[in-house]
Amino acid sequence: MGLDKSEYESLPIPTYEEAISSRPSSSRVGPEEASDDAERQGLLQHGDSSGSGSGSRPHPHGRYQPPTVESARSSLDFLPSSGENSPRESMEELQRELHEMDVDDTGQASSESMHSQLGQRFSKQLSSLTRTLSAIKQPLRKYLPRLQFRSDFWRIQVREDGAGCMIILRVVGVLILASLIYLLFVSDVFAVGSRLSVGQSYTPSSVENFVQGHINETNIAEKLEKASRFAHMAGTEGSYVLAEWIEQEFTKAGLEDVHMEEFQVYLNYPRSDGRRVAIVEPPELAWEASIDEEQVYKDPPRQQTLVFHGHSKSGNVTGPLIYANYGSREDFKLLADRGISLEGSIVLVRYYGSQGDRALKVKAAELAGAAGCIIYSDPAEDGFVRGPAYPEGRYMPKDGVQRGAVSLMSWVVGDVLSPGFPSTPEEAKRLSPEESSGLNQIPSIPIAWRDAQRLLQVLKGHGSEVPPEWVGGVPDIGEWWTGDQSSPKVNLMNIQDEVERQPIYNVIGRIPGMEQPEKKIVVGNHRDSWCFGGVDPGSGTAVFLDIVRVFGELRTLGWRPLRTIEFASWDGEEYNLIGSTEHVENELESLRRDGFAYVNVDVGVSGTEFEASASPVFQRILLQILGRVVDPAANKTLKEIWEEKGKRLPGLGAGSDYVAFQDIAGTSSIDIGFTGEPFPYHSCYENFEWMSKFGDPGFQYHRMLGEVWGLLVLELADNPILPFD
Repeated sequence: MGLDKSEYESLPIPTYEEAISSRPSSSRVGPEEASDDAERQGLLQHGDSSGSGSGSRPHPHGRYQPPTVESARSSLDFLPSSGENSPRESMEELQRELHEMDVDDTGQASSESMHSQLGQRFSKQLSSLTRTLSAIKQPLRKYLPRLQFRSDFWRIQVREDGAGCMIILRVVGVLILASLIYLLFVSDVFAVGSRLSVGQSYTPSSVENFVQGHINETNIAEKLEKASRFAHMAGTEGSYVLAEWIEQEFTKAGLEDVHMEEFQVYLNYPRSDGRRVAIVEPPELAWEASIDEEQVYKDPPRQQTLVFHGHSKSGNVTGPLIYANYGSREDFKLLADRGISLEGSIVLVRYYGSQGDRALKVKAAELAGAAGCIIYSDPAEDGFVRGPAYPEGRYMPKDGVQRGAVSLMSWVVGDVLSPGFPSTPEEAKRLSPEESSGLNQIPSIPIAWRDAQRLLQVLKGHGSEVPPEWVGGVPDIGEWWTGDQSSPKVNLMNIQDEVERQPIYNVIGRIPGMEQPEKKIVVGNHRDSWCFGGVDPGSGTAVFLDIVRVFGELRTLGWRPLRTIEFASWDGEEYNLIGSTEHVENELESLRRDGFAYVNVDVGVSGTEFEASASPVFQRILLQILGRVVDPAANKTLKEIWEEKGKRLPGLGAGSDYVAFQDIAGTSSIDIGFTGEPFPYHSCYENFEWMSKFGDPGFQYHRMLGEVWGLLVLELADNPILPFD
């Protein structure tokens, strides 16, 4: 060891430039240049010339000799330079020149030379990587077993201290790494539409054009046909089947956190043998109403719902018949002023008019002393007086009956047994029906004008003749009289099934926001109907599902809104707005904090005239969107039509699912749709066939509603600054 030390201590250490200048690349050896091997032999000639042997050592003077300027041409002389005698001043310049040499000139080099250079570069990089990996410290190597194997077939014998095990470990490590990378990709982490995806950046105009251009009337028609194929009252099997279908549509569209939201609420259902309207005195006038509608679908027949009032009181009462026009308080006052007592009477009133709320008609009759209330559909309001009745036209036929709830929405909204708190399955606190202020205390029932005709006829000569404005459109009445305590007596029976904890299901799905995921725009439409629901709510539901589809397609393209969009299909709307109200009560704090807007559609299309009611903050944004949508029949934008008619955006009423959002949560809300002449509202004649023949035969207004609705949601969810006035 002493000799080795003395011999190598005297060797001078070459500089980096000297070291690299003495090693020309073997791939560039010219006819007058020595190869790598020859140069190494020359540098070590004193150590090698004496022969080889196990004990031979190099001569102390056989050390490295740096090349002189007179020596053979430098191995780097072939590199291009800016001047014949300009030296390279830095390694950066050298590296730049080397990099330039790596770029192959295909116009001058042959294909063979190119492949040769690429192969050598790859070989060098692979060798460098191998040396780097080999240089990594292996603290476990000394603990690895020795690997020894022999193969006579291949005539190979390997004997290394743990080297084989290290190779195996490296191979295993590579396999593990490859497996992890594979799992990351198959788990959809990097997919454009995944939950972890940040989202693609699109111009607002391109997204708006996509939404407006992809609403499809054919898809909407197909959705409406399916949604109105069977009756689906709240809490029934039909409504639950539709809920499952809508849940599937949400999932298919790629919405996140899709789920059903259950509440247990008070609902009532009619009994087929529990309803009766009959003249019982005098015997010679005895008569009984048919009550239910004719079979709408005859081949094959479909099950129809029975005629009744939701949330009506059960009872069996008899009293003298009195006609009270529209059932407003003013109408009852007129009767009182004429000295007509209503105590214990059965009051007959007609829909619409000065008192549009059917529940308040019943309440006014109750306050006037009546024992029961009958409400009929007058042809002057929605029947043949206005035009041809279904199936020849759009209006209510003679046997058509308008169902509806008579719970007092002005007193209590939502589940009448849980005012102010949600009716979750776990909620134990409940009122009894007798304790609720949201229920009327006299029985009521709806009938067709076919049945009301006989009741009006028998009033002649009792009480006093009615004012001209009280005269309706029912034919063959002759003189219209009010009736009084001497009128024929009528039996009103309304015995029903009352369920205090009936499950209903909202369907919820979301597209999370990219910048403000906690802030949300809620988009809602109710699902339940009184019969087939071809207009209310089917027209809105069909457009709603097409909007979900379009936004789902946007989502798969990588788009994400700035704020979360929450889609909701409400159950129990027809019964006092139960589904949406219970949802708001259950999410009240988060909605007050993070609910930016609620966009509602109930009856989507029943005519050709666009209508909207909303918080005043929507005025500017609504007109802006109406200016983008063209009515093909008028060849004008909806904004032009709106302004020509001098319309203004009215405030919201109290008739649909926006009530809880606007009045309880304080969320700015808007309700939109296309309206027109009356239709067979809440009857079984309100079906898909009515819509395809009379409501919107080409479904163009459904498409226009989808454009307005979609652009409105997009503007609210994706505008950096909320577009409120």
